[in-house]
Amino acid sequence: MASGTDPSRRDRAPLSRERVLAEAVALADQAGMGSLTMRRLADRLHVEPMSLYYHVADKDEILDGMVDLVFGEVELPLADAEWKTAMRDRASSARDALRRHPWAIGLMDSRLNAGPSTLRHHDAIIGCLRGAGFSIELAAHAISAIDSYLYGFAMQELSLPFSSPEETAEMAVTFLEQFPAEAFPHLAELTTQHVLQPGYDYGDEFEFGMDLILDGLEQGRGGQRKTR
Repeated sequence: MASGTDPSRRDRAPLSRERVLAEAVALADQAGMGSLTMRRLADRLHVEPMSLYYHVADKDEILDGMVDLVFGEVELPLADAEWKTAMRDRASSARDALRRHPWAIGLMDSRLNAGPSTLRHHDAIIGCLRGAGFSIELAAHAISAIDSYLYGFAMQELSLPFSSPEETAEMAVTFLEQFPAEAFPHLAELTTQHVLQPGYDYGDEFEFGMDLILDGLEQGRGGQRKTR
């Protein structure tokens, strides 16, 4: 066979740290974090496990790099963006990234060795809030409130037994059949008057919650200015 015609050779890009991390993310996306071992990662890359150690020191470095790749997918505030718009867009982008990479929820803020994308991300968020007049203390409160809600909602969303408006409606109907309205009137009311209404999408709850948090932070920012 002529050189360059072997499919196995043609598909093998040179091994690099970037390729190792990208394949680790793909493996975790496909099969979860429990599947991520050096052996399985090496198998996917068609190399011996020891070859990985020329590019990453250990599994911890892989995890750090994977988290940094996910942070790199999240939209950062523009320099001239209005702060509430920037925080809302960033939270929405982060939620999308967490839905693409469910394994990342437990890792995003737990790694000790932050990569450049992670540092750039957090620095930009703090800078946006500081530029909008937030004190250091209020900026810290804002990040904690937003991220607690963001990660909590993403975790809840991923654990629900439905993933589309159609599946939500089917679950709601099943729920009503199993639990009589006479015994659970308030659950029945919420299901029929809210969940089963045309156009309902559980994901819309995220925007409502974000608006509450941002409006509360706006009040805190205003009170902060008055006390100066």
